[in-house]
Amino acid sequence: MFRLAADDISAIRFGVSPRHELCHAVRVLQRPAEHPLQWGWLRSVRSKVPREAFELFAVLVRERGYFPDFLTTTPTWDLEPADEAERLRDVPDELMRVDLGKVAVRSEGSRRRAVEAMLDNIPRARAMIADAWLELWTALLEPVWPQLERMLRADIAVRSRRVATEGLASMVGGLHRTVDWSAGGLRVELGFHSEVLDCRGSGIVLVPSVFAQQGCAVLTEPPAQPTLFYPAQGVTERWAADATARDDALAALLGPARAGILLTAHESRTTSQIAADAGLALSTASHHLTVLRVAGLIASRRDGHRVLHLRTPLGEALVGAGL
Repeated sequence: MFRLAADDISAIRFGVSPRHELCHAVRVLQRPAEHPLQWGWLRSVRSKVPREAFELFAVLVRERGYFPDFLTTTPTWDLEPADEAERLRDVPDELMRVDLGKVAVRSEGSRRRAVEAMLDNIPRARAMIADAWLELWTALLEPVWPQLERMLRADIAVRSRRVATEGLASMVGGLHRTVDWSAGGLRVELGFHSEVLDCRGSGIVLVPSVFAQQGCAVLTEPPAQPTLFYPAQGVTERWAADATARDDALAALLGPARAGILLTAHESRTTSQIAADAGLALSTASHHLTVLRVAGLIASRRDGHRVLHLRTPLGEALVGAGL
């Protein structure tokens, strides 16, 4: 259980973790039959897997169960995935030694020998892991990161809205069947781990995942902030479809102009900026914004003399769904 102050919304924040997604992508590649929602992605990357980098990560990331915490800490909101490899190069020796030790005692045979070799030369292991991460990322997830990120941020937008409209307990209870809000804490049922962690003062990070659809995972040990990874909602086999196909489908649904405005409404812009970006007359852009606002896809707010427009959670869900 993550113990939190009752109804303390500020104690909970959301994050995105490219490293968590990549680790679970490695798991999908090891046991593809168990992950039918990833088959569309698998078909697009199966021939592009960098073998040596994959084999290194397959030693660290087993088909199920524990993998090193340093591979996923710490999820953030504003990040550049390419920077994640550099963050891996800065992992302290002692943290790597502890986490690799946990992998070693859970391994046997050639896998255990490979982990013990990493323990014998931590600087070399750290460099190899960072290089392998970047190689795997470039081949496997970078091409679909726009789709992945839309799915993750759409999930966060919908759940943030649920906190405001239905309350914290309702949002937490909707994360997964193994998660609920009880007696001032967030409770997670895990198969091989039991712990009560006092998060009052530190809070907890909630991180949706497209690749980890089979259950929840947690980070509880310092220096990581307490973290709960949960399956993102709305994931279908088509999530990795080419972005052009998604844009075309959205255009068929809303019309090209409105679809273009919605797709670029992830940042607040004025009506004039939207008109200029879309190559539309100001009156035409204003009309399309009104239609999108009435449909609940765009929210508008006044900021001094300006009116700014931004996608709503419903708009995020529509864009992120891949149609």
